[in-house]
Amino acid sequence: MAGPHGSRKKLSKNLLQMKFMQRSTVKSEKEQNEQERQRVIDDEHWVLDIPELQQRESRFQLEPSYVPCENLRFGRMSFMGFNPEIEKIMRLHDTQQALESAEEREREIGVSETEMTHRYESLVGTIAKKFSKKRHRSSANDEENSGTKKKSKKQFLKPDDD
Repeated sequence: MAGPHGSRKKLSKNLLQMKFMQRSTVKSEKEQNEQERQRVIDDEHWVLDIPELQQRESRFQLEPSYVPCENLRFGRMSFMGFNPEIEKIMRLHDTQQALESAEEREREIGVSETEMTHRYESLVGTIAKKFSKKRHRSSANDEENSGTKKKSKKQFLKPDDD
């Protein structure tokens, strides 16, 4: 009970020890404990204790527009000098698209330097074998085989005279 001085009077010790007062304090303490327990449960309830999953690379590609999916041309169009600025942008866009498609075609059709050297080396060896004489061919084959596999002649071993 607030007085004019702002101080609050306390209940007497005998009044607090009465049965109905003890029940009310126990009841209020139980409510506080239950609220705290509920708050802790709510805080822990929505938290998972598992490590975060690493995001895999998506198999799908998201496009904000359907233009690339449909292979549509440049968005704004102008014909016969109606809007010269747009026609200029259209020409630049078309030349850029043509260059990109030509480069892509070249990459698909072209042969890389390493592939070309490998082909050339095998071709040189094949042609050299074709034009070599039979004697040289057989000796070259023997040299190749001797380098990779050693064939030993079987010989008769004499027994020791002990």
